Amino acid sequence: MNDDARQRNSHIDSTILPRRMLRQCRRRLFKPKVCDSTGADLTGGEVLMRTLLLRRVLRREVLADDERYVGLVLPPSAGGVLSNAALALDGRVAVNLNFTASAAVMNSCIRQCGIRHVLTSRKVMEKLDLKLDTTLVYLEDFREKLSTLDKAWAATVAYVLPLPIVERMLGLHRVGPDDLLTVIFTSGSTGEPKGVMLSHHNVGSNVDAIDWIVRLKPHDVLLGSIPLFHSLGYTTTMWTVLTLEPKGAYHPSPLDAHGLGKLARKQRATIIITAPTFLRSYARRCEAEDFASLEVAVAGAEKLPVDLCDAFEEKFGVRPVEGYGATELSPLVSVNVPASRASETGVVVAKEGTVGRPVPGVKVKVLSPEDRSPLPRGTPGLLWVTGPNVMRGYFNQPELTAKVIVDGWYNTGDIATIDADGFITITGRESRFSKLGGEMVPHLRIEEALQQALGDSDEGELSVVVTAVPDPRKGERLVVLHTALKKSPQELAKALAAEGLPNLWIPSADSFYQVDEIPILGTGKLDLKRMNELARRLTASGK
Repeated sequence: MNDDARQRNSHIDSTILPRRMLRQCRRRLFKPKVCDSTGADLTGGEVLMRTLLLRRVLRREVLADDERYVGLVLPPSAGGVLSNAALALDGRVAVNLNFTASAAVMNSCIRQCGIRHVLTSRKVMEKLDLKLDTTLVYLEDFREKLSTLDKAWAATVAYVLPLPIVERMLGLHRVGPDDLLTVIFTSGSTGEPKGVMLSHHNVGSNVDAIDWIVRLKPHDVLLGSIPLFHSLGYTTTMWTVLTLEPKGAYHPSPLDAHGLGKLARKQRATIIITAPTFLRSYARRCEAEDFASLEVAVAGAEKLPVDLCDAFEEKFGVRPVEGYGATELSPLVSVNVPASRASETGVVVAKEGTVGRPVPGVKVKVLSPEDRSPLPRGTPGLLWVTGPNVMRGYFNQPELTAKVIVDGWYNTGDIATIDADGFITITGRESRFSKLGGEMVPHLRIEEALQQALGDSDEGELSVVVTAVPDPRKGERLVVLHTALKKSPQELAKALAAEGLPNLWIPSADSFYQVDEIPILGTGKLDLKRMNELARRLTASGK
């Protein structure tokens, strides 16, 4: 898509995603659009027809007219994509539930949104073994409910009827840009999950930003394995595919490196957007031929280590770039432009070690954590973001919303600097600092020094993290959680001192605790809440 086409696309129904989906499916009527690891491989016309069929049977057999919020427990797959699309075509609000969380957490989300039905499959629920306080709707059971008339109707609408008529039939002319599209519950990495309300405009603006940055092409095949309950999966790997040119290739788990590599090889994937944790696994476990067609690798959710970039580039010939976002921001805020998609010459479009510059339409600023006064360029402070990507708010929590959104600016809770060229560097989360002796001590900086002192850990796995627990004498105490290490705590403490870290930043030898594994969320991010709970339990027991 050239720049003129992108400009036109950003103004024609750019905020009403189901209408954009209709147009995109018609453009790729007989061309591949969505596939997955089960062998499903659908053209744009088949995607539209099956989505219309699902919408029709859901309305007739399951959903009441006043049923606005509908839950989903489905992995990244053709079924997951079609189910979300069917709800959008019907004006419902999709709530993809985090099936890596406990049943208690999922049931809390169900109660918050008043969800009466959850779309899922028997195979998924057998694996999860969860008891949910709502009615489960198994997609497999719909096959026998579809009549010949249903199929004829869906085929006529998908392939024949003019789009303006289709839009009015589906009621899409009544959908506005600020209408709610989805509620995505936060990962819970820093506390109880909160329902983030994202509108058509929120997600649509992010989709357009991705197109501007990555300069998507008709031959692109985007790998989707990040869960749809995460905004990265929901926006970048699902709605980007449904409303723009790439084909989507979906795999149910980002942890299954072999399965994802096999799919990437078969579908000749060109783009992967995921977390560093998963890229590390692919660099170790996938064959070079699996990603032979790869052109773009973008990582977010956690800091992207340089050694991981080196290993990935050496094996696959593509150097990953880092981006940044948050669920409350739909999620994309900034990203470095991949070298293979840079269009400008003589202009710096990427800086390794940063999370790139803000995407089009998004503005950022850094304020003092103490008094919210503006800080000069290059000075670390709280990162605030404004733009069309800022959420509508937290579901039924106006007071909590007012704490994080002030005059249209969202407080990310991240500590960052912005350089003279506008590139953002994240130095840590406000919640990942400890106040010791009146000084703010960054956990991330200590982690980086520990990892450097350890050298390459076994198979590149994350082996050490830093958190803090209350301390009656100092207010807080630094705690290091680690898997089996090659060096003793005493040796690591000496290495930190040799690195030049202040004594206040160096955890004592008795503050190192070995664990079976580092707590990681299903999205690839550190589970900060579980880390802290584990540290408190270990320090209390003295083990």
